[in-house]
Amino acid sequence: MIDAEADRLTELALAREEALPQVCGLLLREINRASIHTARTIPDDIVVMGSIVTFSDETTGAVRTVQLVYPGDADISAGRISILTPVGAGLIGLRKGQSIRWPDRDGDIRTLSIVDVATPAPTP
Repeated sequence: MIDAEADRLTELALAREEALPQVCGLLLREINRASIHTARTIPDDIVVMGSIVTFSDETTGAVRTVQLVYPGDADISAGRISILTPVGAGLIGLRKGQSIRWPDRDGDIRTLSIVDVATPAPTP
């Protein structure tokens, strides 16, 4: 995880913990166990904020491509999911080829596997 993102995500999770206790708790645990890097040293195949991630849900077989964003930028119809969703919190910090067993909104455990990670092109 990128150092500045870890700080911002910790503040976000703590601020929203009362409203979203399950997701914020999961996100805080992921932050605590993450390896911290600078933006220059983090490997390209690790999911960070802004990454475009293709993942499969091993339970359903569904494959989705989404961009991981902060809550104010989320738009599910445009494929931008918030870090403060169960899937968003589960994806952060994973590397291409890794899987995680993670609860969905209903509390059912899913296995999410990272198929690909890309960084979006800078906006001119």
